[in-house]
This record gives sequence, C-alpha cells and structure tokens, in this order.
Amino acid sequence: MKNWKFCSIGDQITLQRGVDITQKNAHAGEIPVISSGGISFFHDTAIDDGPGVIIGRKGSLGTVYWSPDPYWPHDTTLWVKDFKNNNRRFVYYFMKTLKTKNLDVGSSNPTLNRNHVHPLSVIWPPLKEQEKISEILSLLDDKIDLNRRTNETLEAMARALFRDWFVDFGPTRAKMAGEAPYLAPELWELFPDRLGDEGKPEGWQSWPLADLATLSKSSINPAQFSDEYFLHFSLPAFDKAMMPDLVKGEEIKSGKFSLPRNSILLSKLNPETPRVWMVTAHEEPYQRICSTEFMVLNPLQKDWLALIYCACLSQPFRETLQGMVTGTSKSHQRVQPLAVMQTHLLHATDILMRQFGLTAQPLLAKINFKRNESNTLAQLRDLLLPRLMSGEISIRDAEKMVEDAA
Repeated sequence: MKNWKFCSIGDQITLQRGVDITQKNAHAGEIPVISSGGISFFHDTAIDDGPGVIIGRKGSLGTVYWSPDPYWPHDTTLWVKDFKNNNRRFVYYFMKTLKTKNLDVGSSNPTLNRNHVHPLSVIWPPLKEQEKISEILSLLDDKIDLNRRTNETLEAMARALFRDWFVDFGPTRAKMAGEAPYLAPELWELFPDRLGDEGKPEGWQSWPLADLATLSKSSINPAQFSDEYFLHFSLPAFDKAMMPDLVKGEEIKSGKFSLPRNSILLSKLNPETPRVWMVTAHEEPYQRICSTEFMVLNPLQKDWLALIYCACLSQPFRETLQGMVTGTSKSHQRVQPLAVMQTHLLHATDILMRQFGLTAQPLLAKINFKRNESNTLAQLRDLLLPRLMSGEISIRDAEKMVEDAA
C-alpha cells in the first residue's frame, strides 16, 4: 500500500445527479437511458460521451453500472461528471464496494444524496496501481462477457433448430415443395412427406408437458443449515446474467425448492418475461436451491432435457402461458403449475425427440460449461474486489489467482 493516501471520495471524483426523461418523451435512437435498475430505454441524445460510471440514487440504491459508450444518466441515478484524472474503470470497481445502506436519506423510497457521498473517507491508490487493479478485475469481467455472448449464439442455434423441426415443420414443408434435403439422410427420412388436416406432419402426436417431465416439489429450509452455503437460483439471479448466488443458509429467510441434477426451472411469475433455466450435473460442493416462484421440471428421459428447455422457450408455448395467467396486478401475474403441466408442449414422434436431444444437447452442454465457468470467475472477482480496493491483498497475489483461474 505504498503511496496510497487517505482522502475523501469528493477529492477523487465529482458526482452529478442524473437528468429526468420519460420513455414517452424519448426519441428513437441508440443511446441507453440508464436508471437505478439498469438500461430502461433508448434515446437519440447523450448527456455524457463515456466511458462512464452510473450509480443508483433512488429506488435501487447503490447499484453501479459501467457504460463504455455515450449514455443518458436518468434522474434516479448519480453519474461521475469528473474523474479528476483517475482511471475510470478503477472508479467503477471502487464504487461497487461502497456501502450505501447507511447513506439512505429517503423516507419511504431509498434515496442516495451525492453530498453525503463526497465527504466519505477512503484510502486511494496512485494511478499506476489503479490501472493494474482495474486490469485484473476487467480480465475476469471480459471473460464473463465473452462467455455470455458465446452462449447467446449457441442458444440461438439450438432454438432455431427446435423452431425448424417442431414449430415451422421445415423439413416436411421442404419435402412438399420438392426442395433438396438440408439434413443428414438418416434424419431427413424421419420427417413425414406431408402435413395432415390440422396442419401438423402426418403421424405426429401432441405431447403435453406432463408426458415429458415430472414436477418436483422437494423443499428445504436453508435457515436450518445456518453455516452451510447454497447456490441460490432466484429470479434476480436469473435476470443478472443467469448466475446463481452463493449464499449462506442463515441469510435465506424463506423455504426453497431443492434442485436435482438435470432439471429445468420455469418461472410461474409474469410469463410475459420468459425465464427458463437449465440446471445440469455439477461438481460444486454446494447444494442447489431455487425460488418457489420456479416450477422444477425433471425430464422423464435424459435425452429430453434439451427438447423441454427449447420447447419452454418457444413462441407458441410462451403465448399459451400468457393466456393462462391469474392475478389482477400486471407485475404479479402467475400461472398455475398443475394447469401448465397439462398444457400442450409440442407435436412430434418419440424418435425425433430423441434425435433432437442428441443434436442439441452438446450445444446446451457448452452453454452450461461456460455459465459455470462464468459463475466461478464472478465469485473470484467478488472475492478479490474488496481486498484489492482495501490493499488487503497484493496485486501480484491477485494476478496469480486470476492466472490460475483462467
């Protein structure tokens, strides 16, 4: 910690309150409007050219966002107007360690005042060490982001294959049109030559979800195991890059579902926003649990895991769920699990469902490998972040830990 100095946050950066704008008043564009909850919508004008750091000021207090490009900081945020020649990425990571709970000045809605942030005392490293710290942490975040983008491509490939086979009936339609085969001969011959009276391939049957999977309701109260750690698959964790949180049992205040290997989580809440999570075999020493807002589906055959996952994400099934919701509040509409289990999932034959699993499962296995890798890297980042910022761990030791993880 040589040459680190005691100072205030205001000595190092200047925070500015964001600028109010509503989606109704925004103009079509590519500039993200970043609120305390993240990107809310887009506009054609930027307040800052970026790269920038934005902090939740109201509502979601203390959330921290990095914008590499021009952006509009919403009124519910604070943004760094002046970095005072500090490394911008370092400032982003530093602000993620800021404890904001004691700075809340709101009566009913949590609120953060910049005038209460500026005077806070901190220990601040020189620019050269800022750059090294941000480089270490950025290496982990960049790898996580690469995995995310790779997974988006892999999932799009699996879902496109499902849509072609079981929604658009592409091979059968191609046969009817006299087009050349575009699948391997042994697969091509499995598809009927024509559609039946109902517009489905001849000989295909309807499969409800209950014929493909069971609904698991095995529950656990993590608070009874206060010293144990659990991998918690929650709705917020899903929305946050689909990475479960590692949480101590004593911190979990309600009952959860236990997760068996090779299961699929289907959210009951607000099906308008699809949340489908595949949980495969794992090597972590932690027990896996999930929110009771999820349905836990266990395929009746191991070859059906990829099939059920893609079917639950398909447009026809999603539209069916949206028509089954109960509840008057738009934000808390739910589907009934027993009704969902009786819902038609797809038309197919048993042999084609197995073939789809053999084709798509390797793609989804890669997704889960990269997702688990990202989860490990995120845990390492979260471990290193406060220790690097406080000088508790040396840059050399942190570099070694990242090198071993990569």
